[in-house]
Formats: sequence, structure tokens, C-alpha cells
Amino acid sequence: MQRLVTIGYERATMEAFLQALQDAGVDVLVDVRQAPVSRRTGFSRRQLADALAQCGIEYRHEGALGAPKPIRDAVKAGGDYATFFQAYEAHLATHSDRVDDLVTDLAGRAVALMCYERDVAICHRGAVAREIARRTGLEPVHLQP
Repeated sequence: MQRLVTIGYERATMEAFLQALQDAGVDVLVDVRQAPVSRRTGFSRRQLADALAQCGIEYRHEGALGAPKPIRDAVKAGGDYATFFQAYEAHLATHSDRVDDLVTDLAGRAVALMCYERDVAICHRGAVAREIARRTGLEPVHLQP
């Protein structure tokens, strides 16, 4: 990877979302949601991949890097993000090979990690970005369309 950004689509229009990715020069969007579906029109896997392709951006889903439902449910019930991130980082450690594959497969490209939350501080994509940064030395930039 030559560049690493993250982006959440919460409250973003599809137009603003795509524009932010294009402005950042993104080559590949990596969807790190466990299930690539959304109640928001345009942000489910097939529709999103089609919209990205029209902008010349490749779509890649990495469901193994998503936050498992029990971890998501626990933070919804109690709002304890410290516990959420502790559980998620333990999950991420079991998928170190997926992170290795991303780093290898996407070397030299501008990559965006995507999930729902606008604020990366409360989203697991921040933990994925930190792990990639640790392995590559890249400093992630967090976009807010």
C-alpha cells in the first residue's frame, strides 16, 4: 500500500462518499463490514461495487475483518467502547493472515478501509488501520464525506 485512508458512510450521500474517495485518489475500497449490506440505498455490496467501478475504484470485501455480531451487540447494549475494542482486537489477531494478504495484495496502491460509522474513534476500521500502519509504516488518514 502506498496510501491508507478510512471512511465511514454514516450520514453521507453516495455522491459525497464517492467524491471523497476520488479526491483522496483511492484505487481500492476494502469493505470491512462483516456483512456487506445496508439499509442505506447504494451502500450494499453489489450497488456499492457498481458505483465504485463507475469511478474507476475497485471493490473488495473482507468480511473476516468485520466486527462479529456478539461484539457489536455488546457495545450496543452497554456502550463500553474499551471492552468493544479489546474484544475486536482479539478477533483481529485471529485473522492476521487476512491483514497480511491485504498488505501484500494491495502494495503500491491507495487503499480505503470502509465501514458505517462516521467517527473512526468508535469504529473497528480504526483498529484495522492501526494494524496495517504498524506493518507498513503508513499513517492512515480518516476521511469524512
